[in-house]
Amino acid sequence: MAATVNTPPRHIKRLPQVMAATGFGRAWIYELMKRGDFPQARKIGARAVGWDSREIEAWVAKQLGEA
Repeated sequence: MAATVNTPPRHIKRLPQVMAATGFGRAWIYELMKRGDFPQARKIGARAVGWDSREIEAWVAKQLGEA
């Protein structure tokens, strides 16, 4: 029998959640995005951005050598 993988539901992560998930500060996250080394934020409102939770989780896993 194959193992079942529980994938957490996809959601929008705001900057404080991304900072907590990566351990990086705001400026470094934006610098990595500018370099193309981090998932891009998406505009979710007139003055708000967010990140796809699965993209952030995949990026963290890759950095840890788990992907």
